[in-house]
Amino acid sequence: MKREIISTDKAPQAIGTYSQAVKIGTTVYLSGQIPLVPESMEMVEGDMEQQIRRVFDNLQAVAQAAGGSLADMAKLNVFLTDLSHFPLVNQVMADYFRQPYPARAAIGVAALPRNAGVEMDGVLELEISR
Repeated sequence: MKREIISTDKAPQAIGTYSQAVKIGTTVYLSGQIPLVPESMEMVEGDMEQQIRRVFDNLQAVAQAAGGSLADMAKLNVFLTDLSHFPLVNQVMADYFRQPYPARAAIGVAALPRNAGVEMDGVLELEISR
């Protein structure tokens, strides 16, 4: 099946050998997003809530570039350097998602790129175009 590379300037540009997302059929695989501000490629200023919001904003921008939205998210993976922030992820996530929620995993990790406290990736399933 044909692979379509998804790219947008409304999310941070890839900082390695990967694409922001890859679309195969109606499935979109979103690469991990950390709390980089797209315009500056610098980490967002502020506390952990600001980091989490920036990551969701970045994922949302890539989802939109693929022709979808966070409502199309089937699977979300959350990586945290401190799992005590997990309740905050749930709180902020409620501002970005409505039921039915995507499947999700939350994983504690030792470190993330650029010393981020959070990274997320996911899989979208888009409706078939008519």
